[in-house]
Amino acid sequence: MNDARRHAPAVARNRDPILAVLRGALPSSGLVLEIGSGTGEHAVHFARAMTGRDWQPTDPDAAARASIEGWRETERLPNLLAPLELDAAAQDWPVESADAIVCINMVHISPWQSALGLVAGAGRLLPAGAPLVLYGPYRRAGHAIEPGNAAFDEDLKRRNPEWGLRLLEDVADIAAVRGLDLERVISMPADNLSVVFRKR
Repeated sequence: MNDARRHAPAVARNRDPILAVLRGALPSSGLVLEIGSGTGEHAVHFARAMTGRDWQPTDPDAAARASIEGWRETERLPNLLAPLELDAAAQDWPVESADAIVCINMVHISPWQSALGLVAGAGRLLPAGAPLVLYGPYRRAGHAIEPGNAAFDEDLKRRNPEWGLRLLEDVADIAAVRGLDLERVISMPADNLSVVFRKR
C-alpha cells in the first residue's frame, strides 16, 4: 500500500505552542472541528494530547484527506475521527454542530470568501460560549508588518492574487457580524498569532 501521509516541516515547530493555546481555550470535552487540516499532523498531535475531546479533521483537497487518513490509520487514536470533505466557503457543511472550531494557516492561503465562510460556519455551528481559534500570520492596524511577513505576503499574492495576509481587524469585524467576539490575541513564534473568538 502506498503511504499517503504528507509531512509539513512547520508542524514540528509550531504544534506545541499552538497546543498550549488550545489547552487554555477549548472545552474539556466535546467535538473539536478542524477546518483545513492539511497533512493531518496537527490533528494527530492535538488528538493525542487532548484525549477528552473528539477531533474532527476536514479538508477540501482529496490528497490532504488521504494524508489525514494515512496518519489516522498509523496512529490509531480513538478520538481522531475520519476526515471529512469540507470547503469553508461553502454554504453547507457536513457537520451540524461543534463544541469548538480550530483553523490553522488557512485564512491567508485562501480567497477572502473562505474567511467569510469560516466565520459564517462558526456562527451557525457553535453554541454560546464556544471558541473559534485561528492561527497564522496577520497584519494589524497600527503595527508595522514584520519583514518576514511582508515578504511572505508578497509571495502569496504572486502565487494567487486572492491570497495574502489579512488585516486582523477585518477578520474581527466579519466575525462580530456572525456573533463571534474577539477574546484574545496571543503572539506566537515566527511572527504568527493565535486568535481566540468566543460565540456570544
